[in-house]
Amino acid sequence: MKKLVVLSAAVGCIALSAAFSQATVREDSGTHHQAAAKGWVNLFDGKTLNGWHGFNKGMQPIANWEIKDGALVCGGGASSEDIVTDKKYGNFELEWEWKVDKGSNSGVMYHVVEDKKYHGPSETGPEYQIIDDVTYPQKLNDWQQAGADYAMHPAGANKKLKPVGEWNKSRIIFNKGHVEHWLNGEKIVAFTAWDADWTQKKGAGKWKDYPDYGNAKTGVIALQDHGNKTYYKNIRIKAL
Repeated sequence: MKKLVVLSAAVGCIALSAAFSQATVREDSGTHHQAAAKGWVNLFDGKTLNGWHGFNKGMQPIANWEIKDGALVCGGGASSEDIVTDKKYGNFELEWEWKVDKGSNSGVMYHVVEDKKYHGPSETGPEYQIIDDVTYPQKLNDWQQAGADYAMHPAGANKKLKPVGEWNKSRIIFNKGHVEHWLNGEKIVAFTAWDADWTQKKGAGKWKDYPDYGNAKTGVIALQDHGNKTYYKNIRIKAL
């Protein structure tokens, strides 16, 4: 009888231990899945150019971009090279931080198509404008200013742009044609790609001679080198 009691107690302890282990596994697994469900992927590791290449240049060495203090920096100067992600994206939410030097100009483009018939990402990819609104050496139209859907939709009056040398936080949401631009916590642009208004703007403005502009529903993300010092960090994307 005594042996039977001890054996029963041992079995009970083993069962309790197993139940606890399973609960722990479920809890850890739930935490893991919760984190994975957020779906964010870093596009820049803060140390290397891994995951990026020059537009239309495949695996050739990237020129004019460097890593400095954890930021991806466009070097400026006479030479220039737009860089693009190795992977393509369709519906997504993209976030990043950026700052510019005095007079700088750059941009973030999406749904960019690589093909030798295109001279640059802007021929196919819509652009979130990155620029020094205040001291840029030329007069800027509203559709050329920071945060605008370049040459299509200007930023709203609620835009809050940080001074030159300070970090801004931006976001693009593209979801089945619905597009939003965010800057420093404010939604400053919203439009619908490919609707009648979009088509009219494309046909009447800068892109009228670029038939493939904005047509692609998937493509790479591009960072523009416009010959000026521009800094990017904390670049991440989530597929929608």
